[in-house]
Amino acid sequence: MPRRFKAVRQSGRAVGRRLFRRNSHAWMRIADMFSRFPLLAGALGTAVALSMAVLSFAALWQGRAQALQNAHEASANVVATLSADIARNIESSDLSLRTIVSGMQNPVVSRLSPELRRLILFDGATAVSYIGGAFVMDAQGHIVDERDSSSHADLLFDDRDYFKVHVERPDVGLYISGPYRSRLRNDQRSLALSRRINAPDGSLAGVAVIAMNTSYFDSLLSRVNVGRSGSVFIVQRDGLVLARKPQLTAASPSSVLGSPTFAAMKDERSGSYISTSPLDGVRRLYTFVRVPGTNLIAAVAPAEEDVLAGWRERSTIIGGLTLMFGCGFIAISWLLAISLRSRAIAHEKLQRLAGTDSLTGLSNRRALDRRLAEEWRRARRVDHPISALFVDVDHFKFYNDTYGHAMGDDALVAVADCMQHAAQRPGDIVARYGGEEFVLVLPGTPAAAAVIFAERLRASVEALAIPNSRSPKGVLTISIGCATVQPRQGDDALKLLNSADAALYRAKGAGRNRAVHENSMASGDA
Repeated sequence: MPRRFKAVRQSGRAVGRRLFRRNSHAWMRIADMFSRFPLLAGALGTAVALSMAVLSFAALWQGRAQALQNAHEASANVVATLSADIARNIESSDLSLRTIVSGMQNPVVSRLSPELRRLILFDGATAVSYIGGAFVMDAQGHIVDERDSSSHADLLFDDRDYFKVHVERPDVGLYISGPYRSRLRNDQRSLALSRRINAPDGSLAGVAVIAMNTSYFDSLLSRVNVGRSGSVFIVQRDGLVLARKPQLTAASPSSVLGSPTFAAMKDERSGSYISTSPLDGVRRLYTFVRVPGTNLIAAVAPAEEDVLAGWRERSTIIGGLTLMFGCGFIAISWLLAISLRSRAIAHEKLQRLAGTDSLTGLSNRRALDRRLAEEWRRARRVDHPISALFVDVDHFKFYNDTYGHAMGDDALVAVADCMQHAAQRPGDIVARYGGEEFVLVLPGTPAAAAVIFAERLRASVEALAIPNSRSPKGVLTISIGCATVQPRQGDDALKLLNSADAALYRAKGAGRNRAVHENSMASGDA
């Protein structure tokens, strides 16, 4: 029995050690991930703090959402009532317009005496208080019949939008104009409801108009209570304000077409949103609805401050404490992230230095091998050619012996800069292979283009005009060997470099200061 217990205990310890090692490896992988992505620590810390804040604010947010929802429901009831009242009156006026249009298009009515025709056309529906007048205009814009006698002998109304729209658009139906100052009623602010009257041949015979006093809308809004800083208004889809409570000042614009608060409602039938009014800077909860059958929008907008006053008072203390602790946690997380990032930058710098030639700043041979392998795989995958240029500075040993190693280093740096400026594409590789030898790798470059590139590079180095008494030209020159392969047809990247190296020896054997492809030759002046 003791032996069995001992075996079980030893087995448990072994399992515990395996679990410990497994957990240790997991924690090491996590630590390595943070080392490679240092900002992840700050991001995760921020995410944790924000998650805690969201959980802490859940109850408070629910209360806020409930307050806004209650305000929205109350506003929705108000705008529904406003919309129904306006729609009913507009519909009543439209019925009167249809009666006028039908009568004017009836030949029997048109032959009646003016008094009898007026009784038939302008019935009792146009006698309500908000109707300023009812008219029939001919095709030129003159009033030919009206409900109430007025002085209009010399007046022409063809410039009004409610007249012009029926001239331009025969199928517009009921048209509700923008607000205007009446020429017949002492500049009283009005809007017109109009319909087209057609002649028997379908041409324009005239326009029937009912003028509505905008005071009707002011009276309607005066009965609505929207709180201390709220507002209620009726606006047309083109942005013209018909009525607003509180009333607009003289300096306020009559159109809100460019207002961001109006942009959210002009193309929707109904909705609710929160926005800051550009008129007075008050943030409000807007609830709106399109009046059926019209271009009018009724909106109620209680101030957010009024709606959320009680909620804000309750949540200030709790929210402040949550923010304080959350910000502290985020600050600690980002301090850790900054520390890890500093270490990562230092490590990256060391890696970059390990792959960079200290004299020229180009990639060294180690970096060349790594990047060439990447470009080789990419070219094989997309079936593109890849070219390599082996570059050697002509008579460089003699140049060093003649001008000194310091001047030799300067010459190599100048040649390296020239090659770096020549290879501008992101995938191009420029590396120092060793001593005075350089390698350029040009992905996606066929043989003909590689030879042209090499010849331009040769000419660019020659144009530097670095003195070299050994050169036939009297200046420093280079020899270039080119090779091009199709990776799916070639062996490997090393064969590409060997082919370019062989072409370089051909260029040097042919007299230097020239570019030679593995299958052809392009010469400069030797």
